[in-house]
Amino acid sequence: MSARVLILDVGCGRKKYPGSIGIDMSPAGQADVLCDWTRTPFPDSTFDEVRLIHMIEEVDDIFRVLAEAHRVAKPNARVVIMTPHYTDHASYCSPAHRWHLSSFSLWFFSEKPAEYDYYAPAQFRERRVHVTLLRIWRALGFQILVNHFRWFRKFWEHYLCFVIRGKTVEWELEVVK
Repeated sequence: MSARVLILDVGCGRKKYPGSIGIDMSPAGQADVLCDWTRTPFPDSTFDEVRLIHMIEEVDDIFRVLAEAHRVAKPNARVVIMTPHYTDHASYCSPAHRWHLSSFSLWFFSEKPAEYDYYAPAQFRERRVHVTLLRIWRALGFQILVNHFRWFRKFWEHYLCFVIRGKTVEWELEVVK
């Protein structure tokens, strides 16, 4: 008999992940619990997975939200984050969006040198980064290059991304405790 996997959907809105516990600050959605994303009512190390889908770009303080996700997640738990890529129109068209992120924006949480420990104390291991490009660039094979070769993704974000536009970026992180 397998144990139940507990999933927390932070900022679930009207599209709560099936089988999850949804939290949001707005009563207009499908949230099971209404609360501030930086102070959830859950004990430490409760969840096997924490999902932050199209909400991290709207928060006041990314560091506090990720610290709270880290706190409520079990050791080695999966954290999934998705946001518009900073070159996509969706990153800028909503007045709620405060942050415009690249595929390397969460570097401080996973590969940071020791001198940055004070800056982002929550520690994660980067398991996967996936960038979705606009349809024309996917059809031409650029998405495969961007996602298969880290060096090419870095080159693309430095030199090509405002021509070969991104759509979304998704991280799969593992909680390090």
